[in-house]
Amino acid sequence: MADKPVLWLPRRVSDATIARARESYEVILNEADDVSTADEIVAMSARVDAMMPCHSEIFSADVVSRLDPRLKILANHSVGVDHCDLAALKARGIAVTNTPDVLSDATAEIAMLLMLGAARRAVEGDRIVRSGAWDFWSPSFMVGKQVSGARLAIVGMGRVGQAFAKKARGFDMEIHYYNRQRLAEDREFGATYHSSLESLLPNGDFLSLHCPATPETKNLLNADSLKLLPAGCVIVNTARGALVDEAALITALRSGQVAAAGLDCFVKEPGGNPAFADFETVFMLPHIGSATVRTRDAMGFRALDNLDAFFAGRTPKDLL
Repeated sequence: MADKPVLWLPRRVSDATIARARESYEVILNEADDVSTADEIVAMSARVDAMMPCHSEIFSADVVSRLDPRLKILANHSVGVDHCDLAALKARGIAVTNTPDVLSDATAEIAMLLMLGAARRAVEGDRIVRSGAWDFWSPSFMVGKQVSGARLAIVGMGRVGQAFAKKARGFDMEIHYYNRQRLAEDREFGATYHSSLESLLPNGDFLSLHCPATPETKNLLNADSLKLLPAGCVIVNTARGALVDEAALITALRSGQVAAAGLDCFVKEPGGNPAFADFETVFMLPHIGSATVRTRDAMGFRALDNLDAFFAGRTPKDLL
């Protein structure tokens, strides 16, 4: 139909999402699946009514000021919206939505993988076996840090934080958390609430970050806050790289204040921080927290649900 809204998919989303999108929209797909420049985003805004960006597409105040009036909505294919200047978009009258709920379990699974992998020396163990260097064993060989029964400190008890806490209960972990406000008891999973980061961190034999990246949370983990953690702790980050002062974390790894880290996100993405590669105690993944077939389909469908509501004259469920 000629009157279908035009939708730009700047990244290659799931095949199921693309197929469904084509039922209701005239779809323009970035076949190269590369990161679009600011100029490319601005140019495309004159051709489309809607975009489904990922966190790789940056809508800064400058970019937003140059967008064509034709663009009406950004239906983000993500929960985090730190790549969007929400105030600037609102001022331009452009609706913004995200995809909460549907990726919590997948991301919590990756957090659990990173926590276990960092604690039990997965990088080093894999290298030894894979390289053929495994020619020795003794009771002191490859001794790591036990997860079961340890104290887990969670920063940010939103959907992902709660999903992670629920899974950590299966390891009989003693859970502590810091959040902007205390949760209802039935959502705490027996965790102890802390009203400040300073109160939480001394309980972090393991520390997992699940809060959004905002100006207030940038470098939340820094030289000062890292000193409040127990010596030999393990840090996990599946949220955003901006939460961690990477230079301070590297210093803490060298000193032994932090024994190990599991990282799925970095300040520079893609690419990460090559300095972490010097540490076999750092277990790294390329920001794949939500990367399962089921979750990618669910994220795309949630974004399309928001688009469908918007173009039908209804308020999208996830309007920000």
